[in-house]
Amino acid sequence: MNETLQRFERKAPAGSLLPQLITPAQPGQDLLAALPPLRRDIDEALLTTGGVLLRGFGVPDVETFQRFASAFGHPLLKYEFASTPRSAVEASSGAGVYTSTEYPAHQSIPLHNEQAYTREWPMKIWFHCVTASPEGGETPIADSRAVYRRIPARIRELFEPGILYVRNFGEMDVPWQKVFNTESRAEVEAFCRHARMDWEWKEDDGLRTRQLCQAMESHPVTGEMVWFNQAHLFHISAREPEEREVLEEVYGIENLPRNTFFADGSTIDDDIFAEVRAALDAETVSFPWEQGDVLMLDNMLVAHARSPFKGPRKVIVAMAEPRSNLDRF
Repeated sequence: MNETLQRFERKAPAGSLLPQLITPAQPGQDLLAALPPLRRDIDEALLTTGGVLLRGFGVPDVETFQRFASAFGHPLLKYEFASTPRSAVEASSGAGVYTSTEYPAHQSIPLHNEQAYTREWPMKIWFHCVTASPEGGETPIADSRAVYRRIPARIRELFEPGILYVRNFGEMDVPWQKVFNTESRAEVEAFCRHARMDWEWKEDDGLRTRQLCQAMESHPVTGEMVWFNQAHLFHISAREPEEREVLEEVYGIENLPRNTFFADGSTIDDDIFAEVRAALDAETVSFPWEQGDVLMLDNMLVAHARSPFKGPRKVIVAMAEPRSNLDRF
């Protein structure tokens, strides 16, 4: 048995095949050279399992990762309308590579599908482990089809009309200038019109946006239904109790940095998101990173997260193949 396969350990719910492991015939085989004969297997695995872990290949630098991700036929995407801080990673072969979310090491990042809080998102996402943390730092994943099935039908029905995301950009959230990558209000307004998003300029150069987005979607190729939103991350219940109390006292519900509501603007009870989080937890798959790993996901079929860690850790990200539902609502 391949030594790499022998040491692949994961925690997963019964029946889960995530992620499909692909290893080289010879340890250290150049990842780019290995891609042509592996391409069909990777494409098939993305539509069935939803994710592939390429382990044991040679990935000597950021350029190799960038060229690998670009080789799947779509230009790499810029990280626009951000919800978390990231930094671009320089690559001489081109742009489109970023650090993973730059939250403090002691914090976990819950499961989510990339940019599912918008109506435009990438279909493909790649993670490359440059430096594996000596403790923690996993990137847990979950099958969004299984999460959809596990969510109680009554909750799915409540969210069928969509989820309303309300964001107030300012001192307590990512500044709008960084989120929209511009200092121009006119450019922000043009983006909002394109994205079917309402906006309101506030005092002290503040900005409030309101956007109705999907809670669930059907995959454009497989037709399967997936749980596809970030409502549980944006909802005030995602905050620690003490922090939530201060935020609600200082800002009030309407002016919280970010929050989510039912499509009609009514409040979502905390208990609903407790059930959503329980479904996500039940479908979580986790495995330790190894230096050089590349994880490729179908962003609609598989959600991802980040575990707390200690020591050095560097995981970089690329995204491609835009998809939208701007005509849905």
